[in-house]
This record gives sequence, structure tokens and C-alpha cells, in this order.
Amino acid sequence: MNASDDPKADPAAEPAQPGLEPSVGAVPTERPEFHPYHHPAAGWGAAKSVTNFLVREGEYLDGPRAIMKMNHENGGFDCPGCAWPDDIKGLKLDLCENGIKHVTWEMTRKRVDRAFFAAHSVGELDGWSDFALEDQGRLTEPMVYHAASDHYVPISWRDAFELVGRALRELDDPNQAAFYTSGRLGNEATFLYQLMARELGTNNLPDCSNMCHEASGRAMQASLGTGKGTVDLKDWEATDALFIMGVNAASNAPRMLTALAEAYKRGAQIVHINPLVEAAARRTIIPHDFVDMALNKSTKTSTLNIQPRIGGDMALVRGMAKAVLEQAKTDPKALDQLFIDRHTSGFAEYRAVVEATEWSEIERQSGVSRADILKAARVYRDADRSIVSWCLGVTQHEHGVDTVREIVNLLLLRGNLGREGAGPSPVRGHSNVQGNRTCGIDHRPAPEFLDRLGEVCGIDPPREHGKDTVTTIEAMHRGEIKVFVGMGGNFALAAPDTPYTYAGLRHCELTVHVSTKLNRSHLVHGRQALILPCLGRTEKDHQRGGEQGTSVEDSMSMVHLSRGMKRPASPHLLSEPAIIAGIAHAALPASRTPWQWYVEDYDRIRDTMAQVLDGFEDFNRRVRLPLGFRIKQPARELVFLTPSGKAEFSAAPLPDVVPAPGTLALGTMRSHDQWNTTIYSDNDRYRGIKNLRTLVFMNRDDMRERGIAEFDRVDITATARDGSTRSVEGYLAVPYDIPRGCAAGYMPEMNVLCAIGDYSTQSDQPIMKHLKVSVVRSEAIHTPPDRAEPAHLG
Repeated sequence: MNASDDPKADPAAEPAQPGLEPSVGAVPTERPEFHPYHHPAAGWGAAKSVTNFLVREGEYLDGPRAIMKMNHENGGFDCPGCAWPDDIKGLKLDLCENGIKHVTWEMTRKRVDRAFFAAHSVGELDGWSDFALEDQGRLTEPMVYHAASDHYVPISWRDAFELVGRALRELDDPNQAAFYTSGRLGNEATFLYQLMARELGTNNLPDCSNMCHEASGRAMQASLGTGKGTVDLKDWEATDALFIMGVNAASNAPRMLTALAEAYKRGAQIVHINPLVEAAARRTIIPHDFVDMALNKSTKTSTLNIQPRIGGDMALVRGMAKAVLEQAKTDPKALDQLFIDRHTSGFAEYRAVVEATEWSEIERQSGVSRADILKAARVYRDADRSIVSWCLGVTQHEHGVDTVREIVNLLLLRGNLGREGAGPSPVRGHSNVQGNRTCGIDHRPAPEFLDRLGEVCGIDPPREHGKDTVTTIEAMHRGEIKVFVGMGGNFALAAPDTPYTYAGLRHCELTVHVSTKLNRSHLVHGRQALILPCLGRTEKDHQRGGEQGTSVEDSMSMVHLSRGMKRPASPHLLSEPAIIAGIAHAALPASRTPWQWYVEDYDRIRDTMAQVLDGFEDFNRRVRLPLGFRIKQPARELVFLTPSGKAEFSAAPLPDVVPAPGTLALGTMRSHDQWNTTIYSDNDRYRGIKNLRTLVFMNRDDMRERGIAEFDRVDITATARDGSTRSVEGYLAVPYDIPRGCAAGYMPEMNVLCAIGDYSTQSDQPIMKHLKVSVVRSEAIHTPPDRAEPAHLG
């Protein structure tokens, strides 16, 4: 290949054809296997998996030591994985398999130092799998890309900060920079980060919420005047009925299994609503229940499982509401009419829309029979107090906002709000993604927040809306984003339309990634690029004012401190607040903000946050209380910050989600041995998969109709809203219990199928859970190297 033919020689060059998806996952050396999983979630399977992982990573001492410190209120650190709340009873082992893996992965003894980068060019590393990249270990010092040699080379922190600062200072417009945030960033760093961006003059603050729960926030804000759920763990312990929608709890929020098992034991009804019946929807053995572990005694985690078609959740919930309203004609107690009259607006319009929706249409759109919908409605009607909890299976659709509002409608019908054991409960997936938004990461900030920020911090923040994830990538392509800064995460893999995202990043003048480990985003870079290594959550953070703690907010609005317990992986690592302050000081030389003073003692940051952020009053005292404190939630107290001052019913029509003949609705998801874009292995224990990630789960009848047999290689083509197509080739077809017309596969491998223009017009989220695809047997023979033919063991 000539230099002029190499896309890396020209950062603005377009990537290879969309059908050539990026290299992801771990390259298996054994043949793929499929053996349907029939065991309890967690239990001995999780214990064995954790043990094997600790042995593989060589963490015989620090691993068990970290387990005893994780999620402890005194002297412990918060799990950097999911955002499930800490146990309110002070459980000593409030942890899970994936949390332990996440921590062990971070604590690895392997190092990616200057010798590693000297030995491997970026071009070479670009051919490695994503598993192999992260498996090299922890980053140890700042590195800068050297284009002439195609290698990263060491750079001092001072020079790194000056490089970023100069690039930001020289921009013609501050809106030519974008500042991305993943959910791993603590509250104090988050506050400094958004303060820096706004003092620079931009609201370009894309974040991972733009890709996951944006629909939840916008829907609940419209319905209730809050972007958050209203329940806490005490409510989960008091409810009569739990409805769990669009979430694979055993992998994405494993500590929820404890709440589900306890709910079942006390007689609560548990309804799982998901196209796939996941492991968490069957039974579990909680590892800290030592008697159950010793007896291998499992507990059910559901009383009813319903499998709607992909995108059919809104129709199903509409059917439940219709059943309640029909019953109310003969039984007035089916509705809480006093609550509706006193606290809601728009009920008459909503009732008219529901009554006009025919049962036949509800069945067709949901993919669920009227009889099964009535079963779920009966559970809801018979329960005095109900909670509805949901995740990305509900939000990553064109109509995600309408679906979440329909969930709120259902709750309002029976007054399931503002009382113990009732309310909406979205499941946030990443440790502090909710805290990021609370502390100012929002490309559409409220004027009231900007007013307080300006007054307290002495800046004049910009008022125009900034760019979210999708519009940031589009602006990169147009050359309008010249500097991209990513705080944590793996933006290149997490974003949709992978080749398009890659090309956008390569259009940038400078890309900066603050990270703990090597990942794909470091290799898909701008004309200049920096890797800035930071402390992990497990590590001690020493500043001039002593050892620091950082706060996080869980998915139920509890804020608590986290303190690392391990010596940093390298003496050259800086904390995220220190890195942000270094960039800010270089980019804003005339700033009156005391950046370095803030970093000396994080209490100083929290004192300023207490003045700016509603609900953070007396922050430093309250965050040190046992389990921290809960941010005040007006809707929980039946105070609705909506235009009417009441909870708002919505009356949206049902969308048409039935796939066109010959097409399937495909949703992307994580495997069990994966956390976001971090892949621990090519296994997915709870779905019975081993040594395989390039697959598609399909209904057996859909396979038979297309002449596809088990483990046949198939080509998958997605048709975008604009008519363009994107394909992946040679994937293996795996038969699975999923509704007709539906299919599923793993992200980030399948992110390539989601066109940049395929985002919800309601939430601006990429519609990762509702791609329109065709699946056909592969004409060519695709045999990846070192991969034997698969074995079906089920």
C-alpha cells in the first residue's frame, strides 16, 4: 500500500466501506459453543467466574481485599460499574460478579508504558482486538502522537496541558471544541469540567446519557417536572408489584437481584417485560446468602414473564391502561380518582385516546396477546403500590419518550406516585451517569442553572444550546469541531455508525482522551492526539490538602463519598480534577477561577457546588453521613414543576413498530462478560454463548423462513431512515427464544449498523434497540483465523 493510499496518512480520509466493521472483542482460540443456560443467576456460577477472573488477572491478594472495601460507606470505594444504590441495611458484601471484574480489570498489574508504545506503532495497534488493547494494562504517563513515526511518545504533564490549552485558545470560536463525558467521572470533576467548558464559552457537552437515558429524562421532565426517578431502595422493599422493563438485570444491574429475590420472598409480584427472557427473570442464588449458597437453594425472581416485540412496550403498557380503565367502569376503585383530580392534568384526553385504541391494534403492535396483557394488568390492578423500572430496552427507540410517558400515565391512574413503595424507577447503567447530568453536564442547560453558575463562579456562561453526541459527530465531519476532549469512556466504539464516527474523529485537529487503559479511541485520533492517564476509582487520591474522596450519585439520587484503597498504578497519574484544572489553567490564562486551589482540597469544590446546585446545600456535611444523602425530589412530594403545576398525562398515538415483510427489528445489547465497551471475554454465560461475539440471535421460525440453520453464517444489512445501507458479514445465526420479527446482537460490534441519522426525533438518541435489518445466508465462506467451526451443546 502506498502512503497516499493509507487512510491514516490523511486524517480526513473516509474509512473503508461500511461493511468492514471495526475489530472488536477477544479473538477466540476455541470453537464457539451454544448451550442454553438453565441455572440460577449469580450463585455458584458467579462465584466460579469471579475466581477464574481473579486467577487470570493474578490478583490473589488485592482482588479479595478490594471486594471487602467495595461499596462500603466508611473507608471504601464506590463500584465503578453500575449505578445501583448501596444496600440500605449496611450489607458487608454488597457487590456482584461484574463489579468485581470491573475493579479487578482496573487493578491489573500489567502496564502500558513508554516502552510499550515504542515497540508498537498506532498502525499496528489498530489491527488488535479491543480485548487485546485493554488487556495490556494500565496507562502510566502522558503520551502524544508523533505523526512521522506513527507512535505515541512521552510528553510531560506541563507540555500536555500547554498543547491542549494552546489549541483551545487559538480556536476562532469556542464552539469549535466539544467536551465529552462518560459515566465514570465523579461529581467534583464533573462540576469543574462543565465550568471550564462554559467559561471557555461553549455548551458543547455531549455525554453518554445522549445515547442511553436521554428519553427518560425528557419524558419525566414533561410528565412530572423532574428528569429522575422518584423511588429509592426503601420503596423497592415496600412495593406490592414490580414491573421490570427492557433490562437484563443479571448483567447490567446485578445487585438488583437481591431486591428481586427479597421481593419474591415477601410475596410481591414481579413482572418482567422484555423480548428476551433473561437470567434475572427466572431465579437466583444471592452469593451473600450463605445458607442458600451452601444448600444451592435458588429463589424465583419473577411471577410473570411477557415478551413483547422490539419496540412494542408502549402498546403493551397502553393495553394495561386500557384494561384498568375498562375495569373502572364497573369498579370505581380501579382508579385513584381523587389523586387524578387533585394532582394531574390531561386525564380526559388520555382516556379518550386509550378508549379509541382498539385491542386488535394493541395486540398487533405489542406482539402480545390480549390474554397476557390482561394478566399483567391484573397484577397492576390488584397491587396497592407498584413500581415500574426500565432501562435501554425502552429508551433506545424513535418513540422512547412517548413510551416512558406512557409508563408514567399508567402509574398516575392508580396514584402510584408520592407514596412509599410506588413510582417510576429508571435503571441507569453506569456508575455516575446521573451525577454527571445533575452536576452540569447538559448540552441544553436550564437558564436558572446558568444564572446561579454565573453568579457564584463569576463567569458569563453561554446561553445557546450546545451539541450532543450525534450532532458533535456530524460537526466533526463538517470540520466545525476542531478539538475533542473525552473524559473517560471509549467514544469511538460507544457511538453509532462506527466508520462515520471514526472519520469524524480523524477530521479533528486535536483529540484528547483521559483514560485508565488503552482503547480504540486512542487509535482513531485527530491530526494531533494526547492520552492523559488518570487515577482509577480504586486508587488513593493524594492532594496538598490530604487524601481526597470523590462523590457519586446512584440511580436513585443518593449521593455518597468514594475513597480509593490502593496505591496508584503509576506515580505519574493525576486525578481527573487535577487534569481538568491543568487544562483549564492553560486554556484560560486570565481566568479568575481558582483551579489549582480547588484541586488542593475537594471540599472547596463541594462548597461551590453547594451554592450552585439545587439540592446540594450543606454538601460537605451531608455527604459524610452514613450512606450519604438523597437529593430532594419535588415530584416525590407531589410538587410538580410543570407548566400546569400538576403531573401531566400524555396522549400520544401508538407508533407502528411492526417490521415490514422480509425485515427484522434488531436490538443491540451487551454480553454478560462485558461492561459497556470493555470486553472481558468472548463468553456470554447467561445466554449460553462461549467463544463468540459476532452472532445474531434469531427466532427459529424466522431462521427457517430464510433457510438459515443453526450456526449458519449470515450477512446482516441495516436500512437507514435515508435509505442508505450498512452491513456486517459472516456472523453466526443462533436460535433463541425471541419473538418473531425480532433479532439481537452485541454492541459495539453492531454499532456499525446504526446510521448517524437514525436517531430519535423525540430524544435525539441513536435508535440502537430498533434497527431495521435483513438477514440472509452468506454467499461467501467466512472463516476467521484461529476459529474452528462452532459446536452446539444444547
